[in-house]
Amino acid sequence: MKRSQCLLILATLVSTLTCSLAAEKRPNVLFIVCDDLNTHVSTSGYQQIKTPAWDKLAAAGMTFSRAYCQYPVCGPSRASFLHGLYPESTGVVSNTVDIRKARPGTVSLPQAFKEQGYWTAATGKVFHNEKFDHGEVAWNEVVRFKNDEMPIEAKARKEFEAKHGPVAERKNRKKWKAFLPTIATQTRGQQPGYGPSGLTDAQHADGKNAKQAVSWIENKSSGKKPFFMAVGIHKPHGPFLAPDAYFEMYPREKLKFAEPPSDFWDHAPRSAMVKRYEGFGFEFGIENDSLRREYMQAYHACISFIDAQIGTILASLKKNGLWENTIVILTSDHGYQLGEHFMWGKVTLFEVCNRVPLIVRVPGMTTAGSSSEGLVEMVDYFPTLTELCGLKAPEILQGRSLVPMLKDAKAPGKDVVYTVVSRGKQLGKAIRTQRWRYAKWADGEELYDLVNDIEEHHNLARSKRQKTILMEMRAHLANRETNATNAAKN
Repeated sequence: MKRSQCLLILATLVSTLTCSLAAEKRPNVLFIVCDDLNTHVSTSGYQQIKTPAWDKLAAAGMTFSRAYCQYPVCGPSRASFLHGLYPESTGVVSNTVDIRKARPGTVSLPQAFKEQGYWTAATGKVFHNEKFDHGEVAWNEVVRFKNDEMPIEAKARKEFEAKHGPVAERKNRKKWKAFLPTIATQTRGQQPGYGPSGLTDAQHADGKNAKQAVSWIENKSSGKKPFFMAVGIHKPHGPFLAPDAYFEMYPREKLKFAEPPSDFWDHAPRSAMVKRYEGFGFEFGIENDSLRREYMQAYHACISFIDAQIGTILASLKKNGLWENTIVILTSDHGYQLGEHFMWGKVTLFEVCNRVPLIVRVPGMTTAGSSSEGLVEMVDYFPTLTELCGLKAPEILQGRSLVPMLKDAKAPGKDVVYTVVSRGKQLGKAIRTQRWRYAKWADGEELYDLVNDIEEHHNLARSKRQKTILMEMRAHLANRETNATNAAKN
């Protein structure tokens, strides 16, 4: 063998070994994203909730108090933060659009990690649904679970089948589907259903998600590779079901909330509202105190339930010696309305719908118990994680790395954050600065002073005193609109 050939082989072996060692030194990533979770967690200053797992992670990492989604609906939000692009650039502005068709070839966050030497795995809802999941392109392993059948549902099913035959038979499917929501509040599905499930933690999908994540950790499923593990927690997405014990934590009569002004919608654009409240059983502009308490109790029960599941995953990292080599991100896909402005659910641009809880812990970087009030966006997750792990990020990313903020809690965030939502073929658009939130709709504008009006009860868009602020916010929005579409043109 010639000397030049020997040198070439030696160089290749050294390069391979170097890459292998570099991969082993790279940190693991545990990315936990909850579904429909607003800032009703203790780390966001919400005093009525008990979320000890969030507290423990916050005590070890950095809490971002002003993090915002780019679209307050599951599919568009996930397409946005999983690809580091604003919704106008992903082309995903509804739950029915697949980014692989709207923007073919766009690399997702897990795909970038997998292609660069990470073992990637997902359990639960990460991409919007199984149809839109990127499968083996993004993951080495991916699984989803369902709740076990509730006792109340099993009893009704047996009675139904005694009269009509198996519910699985084609002739009975439609009839059973129509009958199921009439059994109890728990069986209403996304109408939405709510109430104690009669199941254990382990019988719920999120209990199974936690168990799967723990199994991957304990069994060292990633082998010698670093891992990127995504845990898609399904709750508190409706139906609001949780084991009975979590409901007992929140007596309805002790729940506190602010009632919206009865004339609020006399001063706000009608496009800013959605009629989802009808599905919850409310009448527009009318406060139903007892029903609101029922839903809030169920929503809070779901939060404490998933907090317990998250706690088991974090404990497993520590137990298995991975705590000091694993980056942890804990967040939600968007917020959720629980009667604010008489609205229920998502698809609005109010603060409670746009803002998400966010905690990040980077071993050796984040100061334990630190917090930042800087403005950040969910499109920032992709460039942040690739920088932290020494990976090459796609050039088209529209987010900005949070690494400077993670190193220094006093480092500034963005001047403006941006969120959109569909109204027919048009988009309602909102921006948030440190003090103000401004929204532009086809039929009007909104302007709120979030220092003096955190509940957003007083629309100042028509106030002569705020004319200068209104013009500044319009300019900010025009600038962000341009930036949000840049990747779509490239």
